[in-house]
Amino acid sequence: MTRPFRFGVVAPLRTDLPTWRDRVRRIADSGYSTLLVPDFPQTQPAPGPMLATAAALTDLRVGTWVYASPLRPPWLTAWEAHSLSLLTDGRFEMGIGTGRPGIEDELRDKGLSVVPPNERLAQVRETVETLRELDGPDLHTPVAMAVLGPQARSLAAEVADTVTFALGAQPRGEVERLARDFRTIGNVELALAVPVIGDTVAPHMAPPDTDPAALRAADALAVLPDDPAAAAEEIRRRREEIGFSYFVFGADLADRFAPIVAELAGR
Repeated sequence: MTRPFRFGVVAPLRTDLPTWRDRVRRIADSGYSTLLVPDFPQTQPAPGPMLATAAALTDLRVGTWVYASPLRPPWLTAWEAHSLSLLTDGRFEMGIGTGRPGIEDELRDKGLSVVPPNERLAQVRETVETLRELDGPDLHTPVAMAVLGPQARSLAAEVADTVTFALGAQPRGEVERLARDFRTIGNVELALAVPVIGDTVAPHMAPPDTDPAALRAADALAVLPDDPAAAAEEIRRRREEIGFSYFVFGADLADRFAPIVAELAGR
């Protein structure tokens, strides 16, 4: 099954509040499906209030990209996710993963327990299970999982509605192999976060020392050309050859890529 394209934007609050609100409205007017915020404590407001604000301003879907499982007890993350689903009339999508590189240092700085990756993955499972209990039979909060290793991929195949890969400079062929198993699961959406457009690196989507030239040399899928026409052609290729139908960009390039969204969204 070929899924129609949809597009999301990671839009952290890095300006004054009125400027951010204006950006959220422009993203909605440009045809993007989803407004996403990262889980970076103390660098911006908490995800829940930000997403509730965006949902009140627009008719966008909203979501986390992504909750870091060790930052909160599973029941607390599940409760917040269920609450956002209710308050947005079902427009919330819970993105969750085991934490970005360096999460261990962040946990120590906050006085939280540092648990090994397998326990963080168990936290993801418990969060999703608790969310399903809270949702009950009448609500289904979509779950997006950021995965890479075999255990995470196995869990995502079991519990996730959307799967994205925690990519760096992995070449195209390696990502094709990661995606192959999921293409046989008809109800799983494959998402691709693209943190680099041309030479521009999206804040909170990739480390600031990311080298766009090195990504291009590796034929990595974390980068797209900055020419919209060339990017649109590559996006079509990535759906046809690998199965990606949901593409996520950084907010700084949302306006520039609006013509691509207008051309491809829903098709």
